[in-house]
Amino acid sequence: MTRQLISSGSTFEAEIGYSRAVVDGDWVFVSGTTGFDYSTMTIQPGILEQTEQCMQNIEHALKQAGSGLHDIVRVIYVVPVASEFEQCWPVLRKYFGEVRPAAMMISAGLADPRMKIEIQVTAKKQG
Repeated sequence: MTRQLISSGSTFEAEIGYSRAVVDGDWVFVSGTTGFDYSTMTIQPGILEQTEQCMQNIEHALKQAGSGLHDIVRVIYVVPVASEFEQCWPVLRKYFGEVRPAAMMISAGLADPRMKIEIQVTAKKQG
């Protein structure tokens, strides 16, 4: 199998030198994804809205990779303010309630102070 690179069109990808996702065989590795709307390079101020946009961005990348949310086996959340994480649970439950991937949350600073959450996923295409 050849390696396939997936782009969201985000200016960050070219500036930093990474792909939104990389497909390697049945595996799909989605980079840390923030709440930016990549078509306009804008971001909403709240963690709830950013979480929803993160999930839409991830879903779009997985679709380009021939995969979907149902294939996610692992998720890592990075939240600068740990006490805000609970606010996004309803959105996460909406997307992962049936999938229930292995998960981890880290509290750490993000590249841009407007970012309230970053989500990274790993998926394995089901054949």
